[in-house]
Amino acid sequence: MSLENNKVIMNPVIEAINKRQSVRLYEPKPIPRDVINTIIEAGNQAPFMSEKRFQPWRFVVVEDPEFKQKLVQTIEPIRSKSVEGMKETMPELYEQAKRLYEVMDEPKDLIYYSAPVIIFVIAPARNSIDCALVCENIIIAASSLGLGSCYVGFGAMVTGNADVVQTLELTDDERIYGPIVLGYPKVDPSESVVSALAELRPKKKEPMIKWI
Repeated sequence: MSLENNKVIMNPVIEAINKRQSVRLYEPKPIPRDVINTIIEAGNQAPFMSEKRFQPWRFVVVEDPEFKQKLVQTIEPIRSKSVEGMKETMPELYEQAKRLYEVMDEPKDLIYYSAPVIIFVIAPARNSIDCALVCENIIIAASSLGLGSCYVGFGAMVTGNADVVQTLELTDDERIYGPIVLGYPKVDPSESVVSALAELRPKKKEPMIKWI
């Protein structure tokens, strides 16, 4: 059923949700620590189920450029192989991903998009639903504060690098959720990059609702 003839109530929370979108172009501008802390605290308020009666997750905030580069170098071969695998099975998506890589500015980072902040949400594997709620809170909070964000699934594929695992202090029973990149959306990006990103952006439709 369409929402066309139904009134939709608006408030600041709904507005933050509605304006949220996955941002993949960022200004090289640092985010103040109080803003990052506010966003993390919003994530920390997510509902959860834990036998210990405390939140099962923890956060790692990455700002250091050298460590970011180590993360990119760890994952880029995995990303490239995955994209090549789409050449036969998903040719349209393959061409779109290839075009985006070609037009992106140097240094090319199609994993974390050169965002100033990466937030890793880390918890035991059994807490996947809880951590999904944490990530959503983070994304909405960022939107409400005028920041862009993006949930980057490839960004979690760092466990093959022992140095990265040690720095993140990952234990055998933990996994990474997200990570989520944050930053101020880029002002006046090139038309070629905007066009390539628009091709990759998923289409949205109105919710399908059955009233009983």
